[in-house]
Amino acid sequence: MTAPPNDPVSFSASAPDGSPSTEGAEIAVLEGVRKAFGDRQILDGVDLVVPAGKVTTVLGGSGSGKSTLLRILLGLESYDEGSVRLLGREVSKLSRSDYRALMMQTGVLFQFGALFDSMTVGDNVGFALRHVQGMPEDEIAERCRENLLMVGLKNVEELYPAQLSGGMRKRVALARAIAHEPRVLFVDEPTTGLDPVMSGQINELILQLNDRLGVTVLCITHDLSAAFKLADHMAMLFEGRMVASGSPEEMKAVEDPIVRQFLHADAHGPLDG
Repeated sequence: MTAPPNDPVSFSASAPDGSPSTEGAEIAVLEGVRKAFGDRQILDGVDLVVPAGKVTTVLGGSGSGKSTLLRILLGLESYDEGSVRLLGREVSKLSRSDYRALMMQTGVLFQFGALFDSMTVGDNVGFALRHVQGMPEDEIAERCRENLLMVGLKNVEELYPAQLSGGMRKRVALARAIAHEPRVLFVDEPTTGLDPVMSGQINELILQLNDRLGVTVLCITHDLSAAFKLADHMAMLFEGRMVASGSPEEMKAVEDPIVRQFLHADAHGPLDG
């Protein structure tokens, strides 16, 4: 059930902005990706397919390579071998201008929000609209209001991150991630630091955005509840290798002892130590 290598992504149409359409295709494809830091092999021949319009979750414990995989997809980390294609483009071969254009088609919900403490909520949500897209101020204000409402927040534009609860900060970060209308949303550990109720609400928001906006979601998490709540497709990393992938139902049926121990949160098994 581990994802096999895939043929190169092909596109049959163009999006409204002239970029390749991903309807019916894969948003991201990793093939044989290897990454080491010195003598430590972090990713060891990883294959992964992220289907368009779906929610894909990548599971794995601490040190499994999840964060490195995400940084590689975002072009923030180089890789030693293999191929990484995002929206049909080989990430490692992009010029600076092409990379910037590609990143404007992506949004990122960082693990701890990564809001700018010195900026108001409105300035945080409108950051890319103002500083990258150069949108007029009245349009920025309207877009911010709409996106904050979309994540369940009203009349908070003049507040600062320090005045918000953890759940509200996560919602503001989510509003910022979608404000520039990305085609793919990368989500890094969305429920970290949140109580069970707020975790459930954040998961519901991600699903609503996927359904309402049609945005493809790739979620990196070790939270089993979040993974199974969100996923159309799942994959699991262990020691830099993709040990299983499939639908949530298929993952539950996997007999591999490593996968079974992780999914059942068993204290004893091959993951001990």
